Amino acid sequence: MPSPRPQRSADSGSRLAHGAFWIMSRRVTVVAAGVDVVLLVLFLFFGSPLLAWVNVASIALYGGAYWLLLKRINTPALLLIWLEVLGHAAIGTLLVGWDSGFHYYLLMFIPAIVVSGSRRGSLLLLLLLYLYYLGLHAVSQMTGALAPLSSAGLLTVHSFNVAIVFAMAAYTARFYYLTVRRAERKLMEMATTDPLTGLSNRRNLLAQAGPAIAQAHRMGIPSSLVIADIDHFKQVNDHYGHEAGDHVLAQVGALFAALCREQDILARWGGEEFLFVLPATDEAAAVLLAERMRKAVLANTIRYGDTVVACTASFGVAQLAAEEALREAIARADRGLYRSKELGRNRVSTGH
Repeated sequence: MPSPRPQRSADSGSRLAHGAFWIMSRRVTVVAAGVDVVLLVLFLFFGSPLLAWVNVASIALYGGAYWLLLKRINTPALLLIWLEVLGHAAIGTLLVGWDSGFHYYLLMFIPAIVVSGSRRGSLLLLLLLYLYYLGLHAVSQMTGALAPLSSAGLLTVHSFNVAIVFAMAAYTARFYYLTVRRAERKLMEMATTDPLTGLSNRRNLLAQAGPAIAQAHRMGIPSSLVIADIDHFKQVNDHYGHEAGDHVLAQVGALFAALCREQDILARWGGEEFLFVLPATDEAAAVLLAERMRKAVLANTIRYGDTVVACTASFGVAQLAAEEALREAIARADRGLYRSKELGRNRVSTGH
């Protein structure tokens, strides 16, 4: 049976793709209306009022589609966009001729079709679009241009249409590329970050700690670990509620992060525990840092609504021995934390 996490990731990816599609639809609607304004001017300039009126109708359709998209009435909006592009491509091609390049706008539907629906539905729409494209070509070859432009006019319209299609294709590709990059960064953040505190999670700390400690060992520089635990955290949850407990965890995590150096690696280790990996730090320096953190937690006032939550933290410290595995050093730091708890909490102990 598949685990729920991949399903959530897949659902998030699907929502992101559909959200990007609707954002792109709104932007393209505005751009397309602007293109029709330019075509309107061109056709008036080249003496083709019929085609100018076609662009007036197109602008109105895009305006209606944009309004529907803003109201999240998406299906009718898409139908208007499809109607405009299919109709405009057909009318422009039949009146001016195949060389006008109006048929190129049909190709802009391809990426939208691919990202907007199921695989079977997308294949069906692509097939219909392909048949429409071939049918339009066949009809235009039989009828020729019904309202031809001058050579200069035809060249101008063709060049303009090709330029717009190139620009829209490039913009669409760039838009989806950036959307994918944002999705990748979001997934990476979800995979490496504790969502409550914003700190690294256990997996990310272990992945980062190995190379950092190995480099310090090669340079003959000691590294140390500090493990911290919020004292009597269960009582915070019991007395003030779990939301207050989450707030305390986030505040203490932010306090710890502010006291760390750039090269230090800090993670929420689990529950109310935090683990610090301190490269280029011997045990004495690690004890001093842990002591500063202990005093900072003691002095810090945490407010949750009208409630002031006072808390303390206990710490365990261990310096990594040469060739010592990270898990062994963590176990020694944990023994130091256990000693701090036994001695009354709110103190720093080493794991000797």
